[in-house]
Amino acid sequence: MKPLQILFLCTGNSCRSQMAEAWANRLKGSSIKAFSAGVAPKGIDPKAINAMAEMDIDISAHSSKDIDAFADIAFDYVITLCDHANEFSPFFPGKTKRIHKAFDDPPKLAEGAASEAEAMAHYRRVRDEIRDYVATFPEGLEE
Repeated sequence: MKPLQILFLCTGNSCRSQMAEAWANRLKGSSIKAFSAGVAPKGIDPKAINAMAEMDIDISAHSSKDIDAFADIAFDYVITLCDHANEFSPFFPGKTKRIHKAFDDPPKLAEGAASEAEAMAHYRRVRDEIRDYVATFPEGLEE
């Protein structure tokens, strides 16, 4: 059976969507082909790279991609991971199913952190929440 094609979408494609893409490809690589993009890409967050590296997943070579880069792919699912992306996501024609599953924004939460350790705690929590969500696929792909 052909793998499901899933696009994880956030605003900047710098943190949550990158984590989700990496987790899906790591945990579900035989049944899912994952991609990530942003509605306003801005570069990979170094703390997201560090958080994933702690799990032996290297996303340092990833790049932030604009949603338009995937115009030719017929996705089975587009999963928005933040409210802004959900609101401003383009229309996907055909059989594409859209799911909105918002996660907290680690960079925003880390803005007021008193230390690097406190900042990284936000990234680790969201990283683990995304891992747990992705681990439920494909059964967990409910609208």
